[in-house]
Amino acid sequence: MARFLFVLLLAFSLVPQPAHAWGRLGHRLVAALAWDDLTPQARARIAMLLEGEADPTLPGIASWADELREHDPDLGKRTGRWHYVNIAEDGCHYDAATHCKGGDCVVEAIRAQTAILADASRSKAERLQALKFVVHFVGDVHQPLHAGFGRDKGGNDFQLQFDGRGTNLHSLWDSGMLKAADLEEAQWLQRLRAIPLAVDLPPQPLSPPSAQWAEASCRIVLRPGFYPSKATIGDAYVQTWRPLAEEQLRRGGAELAVTLNAALSR
Repeated sequence: MARFLFVLLLAFSLVPQPAHAWGRLGHRLVAALAWDDLTPQARARIAMLLEGEADPTLPGIASWADELREHDPDLGKRTGRWHYVNIAEDGCHYDAATHCKGGDCVVEAIRAQTAILADASRSKAERLQALKFVVHFVGDVHQPLHAGFGRDKGGNDFQLQFDGRGTNLHSLWDSGMLKAADLEEAQWLQRLRAIPLAVDLPPQPLSPPSAQWAEASCRIVLRPGFYPSKATIGDAYVQTWRPLAEEQLRRGGAELAVTLNAALSR
C-alpha cells in the first residue's frame, strides 16, 4: 500500500499543475514597483488598511487572490473567472457583453474592486479585500496569456519541454522564464526599475483602462513566434521573449501605482 501511494504521489508531481499569473515572485515584483510610485497619501491609506496583516506590505498581499483556492475555496471559486479574459479568438478586441458576462473577468473585476477601494463609506474589511484584488488583478492582466485564447485555457493546454522538464506555455510565462534568470527579488527589482516605459502614463480616472491593458497584453500573444513551433524549447525562446515579460512586469507596476493613487490620494 505504501509503495502504491508513493508511486501515485510521484506520478502526480510530474503532471504540470494549473498556473497562476506571474507566480508569487512576479506578483511581488509588480507590487513592489507600484509602491515606488505611490503618493504619500496613498501609502498612508494602504498602511492603515494593511494593519494586522501577517505581512503588511503590498508585496505581502500580492498573491492573496491565488491563495484563496486553499484558504477560502468558496470565495476562490466565485472569483476564479476574475483572473483572466479570453479575447484572442476575437482579434484582441474586448467586448463586455461577449467576453465578460456578469462582470466575471479581469477587466471588470479591476474596475469594480477599484471602485470599492476608493469608496470611503465602505468598511475597512471591504476596502482591504478590494486592495488585495486590485494589486493581484492588475498584475494578472499584464501577463499576456491572461488575455489570450480560451481554446487552450490561456496556454495551459499548450504542452512544452523546457530545461529538461514538462511544462506548458502559461507556466513558462508565469515563472519559468523568470526562474531561468536565477536572480533574487532585490536583483529583479533593480533590473526592472532600469527599464524605461515606452509611453508616459498620464493620471487616470477612478475607472482604470483595464480593457486597454487586456487588449495590449493579448496582442503580444498574437505575435509571430509567441507560440513555439516545436514542443521542446531552449534559451533562444527565453532570450527573445523574456525582455517583453520584464517590460510587462514593469508596466504592470507603473499602472498599478497610477490606479492606487487615483483611488486613494483624494
